[in-house]
Amino acid sequence: MTRGTTRNDFIKATLQSLAYQTRDVIDTMNQDTGMTIPSLRVDGGAANNNYLMQFQADILNIPIERSHNLETTALGAAFLAGLAVGYWQNITELHNIYQSGQTFLPVMNAERRIQLYQGWCKAVTATRAFE
Repeated sequence: MTRGTTRNDFIKATLQSLAYQTRDVIDTMNQDTGMTIPSLRVDGGAANNNYLMQFQADILNIPIERSHNLETTALGAAFLAGLAVGYWQNITELHNIYQSGQTFLPVMNAERRIQLYQGWCKAVTATRAFE
């Protein structure tokens, strides 16, 4: 931070921190399972931010698929209720209902992705000195 840091810089840093934290989780999942996550489906309020979705695709280096319906938590509850009462017979029927929205493909080069993520890791390590 400098005296020239603006409100927009804080907003950008906040959005980027969401993407970096997601990468931390995805990397851990990949390591713990030995599997690679080929894409990430997202929903919710933050998913409505195009900058965040593109940055997320770039930092993870995988496609980010934003749901057509951004509030799928309520939809998921409705799906479970419908399955419970027999409105839908199985999960396959629900897969046919899902509507994908916009997909964000990674465009950042590997060198830049590594540089940015290493900066994030360094910043996280530095904050631990204050624990």
